[in-house]
Amino acid sequence: MNTLDFIISELSSLAADQHREKLVRFGINTEFAIGISVPKIRGLAKLIGKDQRLSLELWETKIHEARILASIIGDPKQVTAQQIDQWSKEFNSWDVCDQACGNLFIRTPFWKAKALEYARQEAEFVKRCGFVLMAEAAVHLKKEDDQAFLEFLPVIFREAADQRNFVKKAVNWALRQIGKRNAFLHELAIATAHQILDQNNKKANWVALDALRELNTKFK
Repeated sequence: MNTLDFIISELSSLAADQHREKLVRFGINTEFAIGISVPKIRGLAKLIGKDQRLSLELWETKIHEARILASIIGDPKQVTAQQIDQWSKEFNSWDVCDQACGNLFIRTPFWKAKALEYARQEAEFVKRCGFVLMAEAAVHLKKEDDQAFLEFLPVIFREAADQRNFVKKAVNWALRQIGKRNAFLHELAIATAHQILDQNNKKANWVALDALRELNTKFK
């Protein structure tokens, strides 16, 4: 079953033009998309199980849904820093970026270093990847020490004025999720949001104000 040709055939059988049209409405690049919902992709992934070899093969097809599937079945124990670099440079859609970060990258030992590295990058989806790693880690890595997230707050402050849609939304997401992690980080995230407002930079205001709308109702 776990052959590339078989899996591509299975993906093709799940495709629907209506879903492909829906992707467009969500601002997703459909150049290589065939139109499959994420729940259906996850259903197929459960049947496959972890398979690093197949994951790498699926990624190389460039098919949108195959790349999401690749991120789900990849084995984080076998993922290298070089693989993360390669995949992130090839992101061309926000959802593939987010799926790769949440399904795979944060499960590797490299997630924190890559978050800090990518947050400085110019390429839109690479930079988004940096902040999505912060957000996803804040949600899912329950045992991670607060220190990692303390290091992210100055980075969020520094990059808050990036007005590119897929970057600013990820910066905002990271700030909100860090602030919701616990009461200690909540207080510091709110302080960071106010520091962003103190920049008097209209480009950065949305990141802070939107985060405050959510954070001001948390832990009350």
